[in-house]
Parts: sequence; structure tokens; C-alpha cells
Amino acid sequence: MCASTRHTGYAIGMAKPKTIYTCEACGSQFPRWMGRCTECEAWNTIVEEMVSTVAPLPPVAQGRAAAQPMRLSEVPASAGNRSSSGFAEFDRVLGGGLVPGSVILLGGDPGIGKSTLMLQVAARVAATGQSVLYATGEESAQQVKLRAERLGAGDPETFRLMAENDLERIIAAINDLRPNLVVIDSIQAISSSQLAAAPGSVSQIRHITNQLIPIAKQHLTTIGLIGHVTKEGSLAGPRVLEHMVDVVLYCEGERFRTYRLLRGVKNRFGATDEVGVFEMAEGGLVEVENPSALFLAEYEAESTGSAIIATLEGTRPMLVEVQALAYPATAAVPRRAATGYEYNRLVQLAAVFEKRLGLPLGKADVLVNVVGGLRIGEPAGDLGIAMAIISSLRGVPLTGRTVVMGEVGLAGEVRRVHQLEPRLREAAKLGFRRALVPAKNLPLRSPIPDLEVIGVDRIWDALRHLREQVTTEPAADRATAPHTGEPGPAVTVVQPARRPGRS
Repeated sequence: MCASTRHTGYAIGMAKPKTIYTCEACGSQFPRWMGRCTECEAWNTIVEEMVSTVAPLPPVAQGRAAAQPMRLSEVPASAGNRSSSGFAEFDRVLGGGLVPGSVILLGGDPGIGKSTLMLQVAARVAATGQSVLYATGEESAQQVKLRAERLGAGDPETFRLMAENDLERIIAAINDLRPNLVVIDSIQAISSSQLAAAPGSVSQIRHITNQLIPIAKQHLTTIGLIGHVTKEGSLAGPRVLEHMVDVVLYCEGERFRTYRLLRGVKNRFGATDEVGVFEMAEGGLVEVENPSALFLAEYEAESTGSAIIATLEGTRPMLVEVQALAYPATAAVPRRAATGYEYNRLVQLAAVFEKRLGLPLGKADVLVNVVGGLRIGEPAGDLGIAMAIISSLRGVPLTGRTVVMGEVGLAGEVRRVHQLEPRLREAAKLGFRRALVPAKNLPLRSPIPDLEVIGVDRIWDALRHLREQVTTEPAADRATAPHTGEPGPAVTVVQPARRPGRS
């Protein structure tokens, strides 16, 4: 060993790696550790990393001609043609299929089915004659083969598999094969020899993505990256990673249930917030053509504290059951808990009931659950949640097969919802006969056969459609209540009997 390397341990021309501190949320770098990132203001996201101080890395794609400005009419049309992934639900979330040259990031909890889904997509694409490269850095080739055999993926001639976690070797294989689809499982397991940072670190993830994006654009190759999520449910790595890729998908669901939701949160080629529904079967993930029927499979029309709402996920209307349970509070501060529904909106609804309807919810615990694990993000589910809470409080179920939708304002008014007619058609298709909708959405452009549509202006107007009539004020007083802002009709609340031994 020469004198220049005897004491340092590094080759001539290589500088000693230095320590930097990088924010896992936004990717900002700092010379020292801090408890809070000054850029994104996130707490406890700054981690220590070792990086090399070598000269700037050359681009991976050598000899690539410089891009020249061109008119839109001069862009080859074949560059934007989509290809099917083999799953109609997967294509729906992508906006119509796989786009050549796009980079897709798929995240989800461990064991939720990310690798299973991407392996099935890769096998179906290869079965159509397109070339596919599946690179795994977490499993051996034998393990992937066993899973492929269990899924019935077959052995397409154009399917290539490599167990490799070195980025440069994967890029060399991509340049050699020029595949139509590349799947990397997972991006946290891949590392580049050009960086001294550990695999899965912020620097490695950002560098790997920066190297793969030009490859995808140059070869018009669709690249699918599988990523892990943090305990908060967000994709691991810097937030800037989601801005770099073209499509960000999340695989959601509960491990003890058979269905999985594929949700799009970013899509440069289609609508965001689109949802695809799959069911985990023995042979892998199976598409669910009618998710509303799946979510309503155990619905009982005569149960109290239950209501059916029509929510819109992207462009797809889905009917889902919401359940509520209201009972006397045993603590000084009443409890509010919501599963699948925004907690702050539940607190807001409880305040509206207290002020506008005179319901004593200040002395009652209220629990709300969206059956099936679906998360309702739009305010159109407010009226259904309200009807379920009051149904539980009064012990009276909704009349017949009724679907409810509408946004509830602080004054007790029911506000309009968008895309009402697709929701009503979905309800009629599943056999519902009545629908409570905002009156401001009426009249409809075209009638819905076999469906009675009832418009309501205020929340107390919707309460009259419970099976047993609620006690209301005289019609004259009720007509002036919406204009004066005073509480609406008084509701007779049936309080459950106290438990023995309680004062």
C-alpha cells in the first residue's frame, strides 16, 4: 500500500466521506442535526448520512443527443399510446393504461400485496408479447419464482427476472434488453455504488430516482417502483420523490380482510383520487367489478344506527354503509371516535345537532364507523352520518332501502353535491328505492327509473323520513326557522336506561 493510502484507507483521487444531515420529509440538507426541519417544519425527520465528496457524477445515459424544441404536431404519436396492464381496475386508476416513459411509484403497508400486484401485472404484460424486466432486491430469484407459480403467472418468453440490488447493473440490463416494463422491488433495497450512503437513505432514493427517470424517457420504458411506507402511512423517503415520479399509487386495506383498495394520489396522465378494488384470493389479487355490492354484502336494512351513502371515488360512484353508536357518556368529556371518517367533521356535526336540533350530544359518546374500511373524504357523506347518529340515538331505523347524500353546513342546511346522477344510478342499480338528496340539486336532468328522489333543504327535513315521525314544531314556526337561524324542530330523544349501580 502506498504512503498516500496507508493512513487514510482511501484510494488516490477519492475524498473522505463526510457527514450530512438530511430531512426525510422534504430532502433538505443541513450541516448539523436539528430537532425540526427549517424548510418543511417537520419534527424528528432529520437523519445522519455519510456521502462521498467525489466530483459530480456523469449522467447514466451517455451519448444521448440534446433535446431540441419541437412543435406539438411534430411529437411522435406512438410516444403517448397506452398499453393495458392486464387489470381493468389497475388501468382505471392509471387513467387508461400504462404510459410509455412514465415512472410509477406504488406504496403500501408490509404484506398488503404490493409485490403480488406488480408481479401479476408484469406477468400479464409479458403474456401479451411485450418484454418485461422484474428486478428484486429483497428476495431471491427462487422466492419470486415460487410466488409466480402460486399466482399462476406461467412462464412467458418475454419475462426476465433478476435478483439484484445494484443500480448500475439494473441500468445495464435495461439498456441491453430495452423492455417495455420494468418493475423494481423495492426502491429502498436498491443502492448505487457511486454513493457511500446506506441503502434506503434519502440520498440513495433520490439519486436512484434521478438516474431511472432519464432511462424511462429515453427508451419509452414504463418503470414501476415499489416503496415502503412509514408508520404515519406516507411513503418512506423524501417528499420530493413523489414530485419526481409521474404516478403515485397507494395500496390500502386491512390485513385481516380480503379486499384491497388501489388509490391514485397523483397522476400526470389521468384523474387523481381514482380507486381500484381488488380481492385477495388464493391465486393472488382478483378484480372486483362491482365494489358497491362488496361493501353492502352484510347490510341489514332494518338495523338502527345505520345508513347508506353514495360516495364518489374519482369518477366511480360507490355505495357504502356507515354505522353510528350514541350512548350516555360515563366521563365528564364525551368521546368522539371515527373510523373511515374525518374526526373534525364528526365534531362539527355533533355541534350542529346540539345547537340546531337541541340534541343532548354533550352528554353522549358518539362512535362512527365506515363499514369495509373505505375512507370517506368528501363532505357528501355528512347527511348519511347525521341520519345514522340520530337513528342510533332514537332507536329508529331508516325507512326501507334508502340512500342518503348531502353536505351539512353549520346552519343546519343541506348543501348540494356534485355528480349526483351517477350516484343515483348506482343506487337504483343495487335495488334502492328512495334517495334523500339536497333540494338544490333538483330537478334532475333525466329521471332515474324506480327511484324516488326526495329533496331536503335542512337537516330537520331529512329527519322526518325516519320510520317513525319525529316530534316537530308547527309548520308555521318550522317555515321561519331556516331564515331566523334559530334551532329547528325539537327532537324527542330516547335515553337508554342507566346501568344498575350508577347514580
